[in-house]
Parts: sequence; structure tokens; C-alpha cells
Amino acid sequence: MVYDRDDDFEVMREAMLETIAIHARRAEPHSGRDHIGDAVLQALRTVPRHAFVPFEIQPYAYLDRPLPIGSGKTISQPFIVALMTDLLDVSSEHTVLEIGTGLGYQSAVLARLAGRVFTVEFIDELAEEAARRLAEQGITNVETRLGDGARGWPEHAPFDRIMVTAAPDLVPPALLVQLKPGGRMVVPAGIPDDQKLLVVTKDAGGRIAMQEIMAVRFSELESEDDDVARLA
Repeated sequence: MVYDRDDDFEVMREAMLETIAIHARRAEPHSGRDHIGDAVLQALRTVPRHAFVPFEIQPYAYLDRPLPIGSGKTISQPFIVALMTDLLDVSSEHTVLEIGTGLGYQSAVLARLAGRVFTVEFIDELAEEAARRLAEQGITNVETRLGDGARGWPEHAPFDRIMVTAAPDLVPPALLVQLKPGGRMVVPAGIPDDQKLLVVTKDAGGRIAMQEIMAVRFSELESEDDDVARLA
């Protein structure tokens, strides 16, 4: 069955939000919060997730599960998108760096909340397609770039907020440097079988603190530095 009417997707989107609310309550012992903030929920309500997945899986776009988007990558489970966005604590005066654009869904959610979003994607095909899909949605405060996410986007640093949607073994030093004092980063990190979602903060003096939220499973963050290490 193919859903192509706006009202079909709206019903499914509302069901997705109800599922997110249930997961938030169940995850509270691990996440420390029993609900997702209203601003984040409204962003999820207004961003059409089906516009950021391949056409053939649009009927499944609002299920609370990761979905394949090509190039061996996935779009994250909606609850994880909601939780990470809520933990990031974004407001309209913030400039956000996103690492791992995918097809642009998380970028679009952040765009509803932030002043500007700069997003870096390692895979050419995904970066190009994300830019097209964001433009089709009329989103003008997101700038996309093909590049190595582990190196951030130094030309636009420092950033008030940084969102990382693929998991490095360790938080990349370049991202810590590019986080503004008083800033906040949400990042999954760890080896593939032992990843944790972290909230990283930098105080006014530049000191870094990390809070472990919960166990997660993400694709590994790809970097040109990995290729160098394998050749060494």
C-alpha cells in the first residue's frame, strides 16, 4: 500500500508522537526525563518524515524504528531523534552544527528550532540528496557540506550546539574545540557493541564535562582519519 495523501501521513505522524511519549516515560530511569519538550514535539509534528526517506519505504516512515536510506545508512528511530533533540536544548538564537546529515530529517527538525544549522555529510550521494530534499521543503536556514564530520566545520565555529548522529569511538577533539563556551553537544560514542549517548558541556572557562545518558546503537562515524590509520 502506498500512502500519498497528506491526511494519511498526518494520522501516522500523530501516532508516532504518541509512541514517542510512551517511550519517553519508559526510558525515564535511564534518560532522566519522562517526557519530550513541547517545542521538540511541535518540530516533529511539522516536519514530514516521509519526505526524508526513499519513496518505496514512505508507508513505514512514521514507525518508531530506524529505516534504511541508502549507502548502508539509516534514519534514526523517531524516539531517539526526539530524545537527542530534547537533550540538545536548542533555541532560536543558537547556531547548530550537525554531523551526519543522512537525507536531512534531523537537519529539518533542528531547523525548526535553531537560528542556523550547518550540517556535514561524509557520503556524496546522501549529501546531495539531503540538500535537494531540504530545498524542496523550503528550509532556508540549513547549509549542507560534503566533508569529514570528525573535523567539524571550522569556518563557522564556534557553535552553540553540536549534534552528532553517528558514533565515534571517542568524541572527536575537533568538535570539542569547535563547541562554544557555554555550549552543549549530544553525541553517541563508544565501540560498536558498547555505545553510550552522551551530553557534553563546556563551561565559560572551557572545561569539558560529559554525562552518560543511556546505551544506544548507531552507525560508526566515518572519517578520512580512519583510512589513514588503516594504511599506516
